[in-house]
This record gives sequence, structure tokens and C-alpha cells, in this order.
Amino acid sequence: MNAQFKKGVLELIVLAAVEQKDMYGYELVAEVSKVVNVKEGTIYPILKRLTNEHYFETYLRESTEGPPRKYYHLTAAGILHLRELEKEWEEFSQNVNRFLKER
Repeated sequence: MNAQFKKGVLELIVLAAVEQKDMYGYELVAEVSKVVNVKEGTIYPILKRLTNEHYFETYLRESTEGPPRKYYHLTAAGILHLRELEKEWEEFSQNVNRFLKER
């Protein structure tokens, strides 16, 4: 996939994945990778920024496989932001598809 396409849609995919259920970083990388191939180093800066912007809150949960894991939870502001991005994505993708079909 084109790197610029991927960069533009990652925030939307990350927010949508966490809306389904709270996730820790590595779990989220695996979930996002089902849609677009990403590495941990790509996702963690997005998580940090979205947390700083109050779209996520975090909490620690004990793990049987090592140290506690930091989970990400979508806030009310995060849900509103997600809905806004979904609307923008729909409009954008419809406009691009219409343009490609009409040429």
C-alpha cells in the first residue's frame, strides 16, 4: 500500500479498533496490521498523541505473561473525533471514487 495512503488513514483505524474494545499497544498493532501493514514504531507515536489530545485514557492491567500492560480506552471526546473522521473519510472516498469513475 502507498505509504501516504496508509499515513492518512492510520488515526481513523486506530480509533475505530479501540472503540470495539480496550487494547494494549502490541494487541493494537496486530489489529491494525489486519488492515494495513504497520510496525510498533508507527503506532506508538499515534497512541501518545491521541492520549495527549484526550481522545484516549490509559490504565494498567496485570498480565500473566510479564509486566502490567498499558491499555487504551476511547474517551467521549475520542468517540466524537472518531465520528468526525468517519464522516470525512466517507466524503473523501466517495469524491475520489466518483472522480475515478467519471474520467
